[in-house]
Amino acid sequence: MRLRKVKNASITLNNHPELLIQNPDFYKGKWDTLFPKNQPIHLEIGIGKGKFLFELAKLHPEINYLGIEKFDSVIVRALEKLLISPLPNVLLIYVDANRLPDLFDIGEIDKLYLNFSDPWPKNAHKKRRLTSPLFLSFYQAILRKDAVIEYKTDNFRFFEYTMMTLIEYPANIIKMSLDLHHEHNIENVETEFETRFVSMGNSIYYISFQLKEKTDD
Repeated sequence: MRLRKVKNASITLNNHPELLIQNPDFYKGKWDTLFPKNQPIHLEIGIGKGKFLFELAKLHPEINYLGIEKFDSVIVRALEKLLISPLPNVLLIYVDANRLPDLFDIGEIDKLYLNFSDPWPKNAHKKRRLTSPLFLSFYQAILRKDAVIEYKTDNFRFFEYTMMTLIEYPANIIKMSLDLHHEHNIENVETEFETRFVSMGNSIYYISFQLKEKTDD
C-alpha cells in the first residue's frame, strides 16, 4: 500500500520529544525512567495511527506502553491524537524494528504486539517479515522469560508462514484462531486496519505464543 506523504511530518515529530523519543538508543535498559510510574512495559511494533495502542492504554493504566512505527507520515497521525488526548502511560518511537536489539535490554519488555504487519508476500523478502526467525530472535532478546506475543493478520498466507515458523523456531502456541471476531474467549481491541478488514468481510487470524529457548541438537 502506498503511503500518502504528510507535509511537515518530520517537523511535528521533532517538536514533541516529551511524547516521541528522539534518542531511543540512550534509554536502553532505562525505559522505565521515562514513565511517571514504574510498571510493566508492553510494546507494539507498527502502531499505524495508534488506535489499538491508545485503547489498550486507556483500559490498562497499570501498564506502560511503547509504540514503534517506521513511517513518519503514519506515526505523525498517532502523535497528533496523543497531543489532543494525552495518556501518561504511552510513548512513541520513530524507528525501524530491525533496530530492536539496540533499543532494549534483555528482558526489558513484558509483552509484544504484532498487528497487521506487512506480509512481504514475495519469497525473496521473507526475511523482512516480522515473524521471520531473525525477528523472533530479536524479540527473544528483549522480552522477559515466558512473555507473550500477540499476532493478528488478515493475510492467510502470512498466517500460515507464521505458524510454520513458530513450530520450527520453536514456540509455545497459547491460543490460535482462524476467525478472531467469532471467538468469545479472546479479549480483542481493534486496529484501524482491522475495523476496515472486518467491514469488508475478511477473516482475522490470531496467534498468541511464547518463544522457547533454542537447544543445540
